Amino acid sequence: MNTNLRELEDTIKYRFSDEELLRQALYHPSYSGEMRWGRERSNQRLEFLGDAVLELVVSDYLYRAHPDVEEGELTRMRSSLVFEAALTVCARDISLGDYIYLGKGEDSSFGREKPSILSDTFEAVIGAIYLDGGVEAAKRFIYTFLIDDIDEMSLLRDGKSLIQEYTQRFENMSLRYNTFSLDSPDHQKKFRSELYINEKLVAEGNGHSKKTAEQDAALKAIRIMGIRN
Repeated sequence: MNTNLRELEDTIKYRFSDEELLRQALYHPSYSGEMRWGRERSNQRLEFLGDAVLELVVSDYLYRAHPDVEEGELTRMRSSLVFEAALTVCARDISLGDYIYLGKGEDSSFGREKPSILSDTFEAVIGAIYLDGGVEAAKRFIYTFLIDDIDEMSLLRDGKSLIQEYTQRFENMSLRYNTFSLDSPDHQKKFRSELYINEKLVAEGNGHSKKTAEQDAALKAIRIMGIRN
């Protein structure tokens, strides 16, 4: 674990006036429980706040960026950004897992790699920035680490359907996945998925479930093949 929060602040391009807010954003409930603190000392309240700030900022961006798009499509576009896989990618981009305070059991079961923990902590950091620096500071953070990569993030949810739609355009093009479990502990299963087009291996993906492994393979294939919405 990295306890140098200055390094994290340098990465996220924000310096906290109250560093304790950032520290609290990194306290996973397993850690606060192990320390015999009340649940209010964990990052759950900040996660709740950050989730609301994130949804507001993304909604505002989509509303302004797409003046002719109807409400239903705006909702779909927002859901393609504000969901676990996209936030997990953002968290990994800033190496957030290295800084999270975890209980010993959660840490030993690869908690720093779990999408649910990474995405929740990312939202907690948004909440901490909002409390420390206001909505504009939170907005800058969200734009830098999520919205600026909006096209990439939107593919994370729709990758499998996008590549399936692409292959269906061609009469003689076939698509299949070969997905299997890797040798890993029962409490931390890992899967690998091989994506084949016309029986040629195009990409391999990994994940903690068959679904996420296939989604990872699909996303990599989309990048390799240059497919876009």
